Amino acid sequence: MLYNLIHSNLNKYFFDIPLACPYNLPHQAIYRQASMSRVPDQIMEQFMDSGFRRSGNCLYTMVCPTCQSCVPIRLEPHQVRPNRNQKRASKRNQDLSWKVAPLEASPESLDLCNAFLKKRFPDKGNSAEEYYFGFFTNLVTETYEIRYHLADRLVGVAIVDSGSRWLNAVYFFFDPDLSHRSLGTFNIMTLIEHCRQQDIEHLYLGYRISEVPAMSYKANLKPHQLYIEGKWQQVDAKQS
Repeated sequence: MLYNLIHSNLNKYFFDIPLACPYNLPHQAIYRQASMSRVPDQIMEQFMDSGFRRSGNCLYTMVCPTCQSCVPIRLEPHQVRPNRNQKRASKRNQDLSWKVAPLEASPESLDLCNAFLKKRFPDKGNSAEEYYFGFFTNLVTETYEIRYHLADRLVGVAIVDSGSRWLNAVYFFFDPDLSHRSLGTFNIMTLIEHCRQQDIEHLYLGYRISEVPAMSYKANLKPHQLYIEGKWQQVDAKQS
């Protein structure tokens, strides 16, 4: 596994960064990360397959000493079977259109992202510019947007990293006034359909964190796989 190679031969390139837990759990967070230049598609796929994530030009994994709540989760898009609520979210948003577009910090996207951040994280003071230029934009891999419109109005943007056989869901922001539409769920269902159209094998959704209610929708996607003790383990439709 690439994970073992990184933590032996390549360990000198990675540094442990202690930070406050970004999910507000009562534990010290440790990011094991390294700054990267361009990473070839097949190598990036192996990083994803070993539970790594990307933030800007850094690849990282969580090695928190007293917490193992951040569990990488991925889907095999051709295997996912939507439940009743997921089908409802798709039906509720049939009036939306979506398209693939280049990653671009347009005024329209920045305004939407700022509105989302202000509503969801009012005490953090984060800006859309920080997200675009410090988190989304990178030299590591191919990244693009999936843009959702209601008529001519931009209502959601998904940031995704892409390879020939994998897709990484980096971030999704949307119009906070449309929270009743379950746009987060609709976005994942759209990404699944997009992967099916492109014959993509794995869709990476970041972390499943059972203590964070806002992330519970990920575990409701079945079947899915969890990266536990260095292996991807299947969770089928009958398991909780």
